[in-house]
Amino acid sequence: MISCPFFIIRAILYFGIWFVLFKILQKISLAQDVEFQPVQLKKMRTVSAPGIVLFAITITFAAFDWLMSLDAHWYSTIFGVYIFAGSFLALLAVLVTIGLTLRKKGILDDVITVEHYHDLGKFLFGFTIFWGYMAFSQYFLIWYGNIPEETIWYRHRWEGTWKYITLILVFGHFLIPFISLMPRAAKRNLKFMKVISIWILVMHFFDIYWIVMPTMYEHGFYLSWIDFTTFIGIAGIFLAYFWSRYFKRSLLPINDPFLKKSMEFKN
Repeated sequence: MISCPFFIIRAILYFGIWFVLFKILQKISLAQDVEFQPVQLKKMRTVSAPGIVLFAITITFAAFDWLMSLDAHWYSTIFGVYIFAGSFLALLAVLVTIGLTLRKKGILDDVITVEHYHDLGKFLFGFTIFWGYMAFSQYFLIWYGNIPEETIWYRHRWEGTWKYITLILVFGHFLIPFISLMPRAAKRNLKFMKVISIWILVMHFFDIYWIVMPTMYEHGFYLSWIDFTTFIGIAGIFLAYFWSRYFKRSLLPINDPFLKKSMEFKN
């Protein structure tokens, strides 16, 4: 009971920092759309540099508070990086999915080109490897240390039907995207890029589910309609905010000095 208010305060702090960083950068970007001034680029860099550090710290502590704390006896110093890797991979998949959905409607199809999706494919490939490296590193160090308080976390995820979810993550979250995104042609195939991005998002859902739910159902996988409605509800809030902004703001940073160079980018 004593720690609950502090938990809530920390959660508000995390979201507050993320929101403030977003609003500052958005404000500068919107001012740039009206009239470009060189000082605006300097301001963005001044905010972004410490913002990266703040984001790294806050997402690490958020991962500890919201996920790792579900099992009070278990701990991992690499857990924050693991969550960051999966979150950033999911973000890239969301960018590709939204971009290609807009492209299908003829929006930004001449601005976000195949060259850009090729680069996003490289990032998807790179962060698939990064996520896999973090996941394996965490498992390997805990297995090698062989400390019961640590190994029990993986033991729960290898009991009953949880074993199949673990194998789905190994093959579906790492091996399939790793092999699929390796060829150059795959990263330039827009239909494939949309399919693999949606696949990665589904695997990210399984990853978070695999982290959370064994603390409630230790001996087997259990899926409830509440799990889907929770996901749809949170995603719905995000999409509602996204579309409300979409109709009120320009999708392009009109006066950005690097916009023309970005549009002409070639791999």
